[in-house]
Amino acid sequence: MASMTPEAQKAFLAQTRLGFLSTLGHDGAPISIPIWFEWDGQCARMFTGATSPKIRRLQRDPRASLVIASALGEKEEWVSIEGTITIRTEGGIELAERLAQRYWDLSQPDRARTLQAWRDEASSLRLLELSPSRVRSYT
Repeated sequence: MASMTPEAQKAFLAQTRLGFLSTLGHDGAPISIPIWFEWDGQCARMFTGATSPKIRRLQRDPRASLVIASALGEKEEWVSIEGTITIRTEGGIELAERLAQRYWDLSQPDRARTLQAWRDEASSLRLLELSPSRVRSYT
């Protein structure tokens, strides 16, 4: 198995890809969901609502992993980021706005309405920061 260079990881993670965030359920079983993310070379950032089930799971146990894989038809590559998540009350809407611009065509009325709804409820968004203890990759 060949690992990506740090430069290749950075380029791969800069592309618009869905991540799959795994957190631990109350019984210790992993629960995975697709999620938007941003990687700055030091940590992965995501956002969610303050009352989402993943917030309760992370408050109970902050360990998590984020896996990002190439799309079907592309060269098989992936990055796995394992570590702990810090939940922040500030910065959720700013990240949501950046990621909405990255992942969505905001000229579509339904997308623009959703983003406006997030802005209207900005205080209910939480910033999730995944600080890696281990980063693995394959190319």
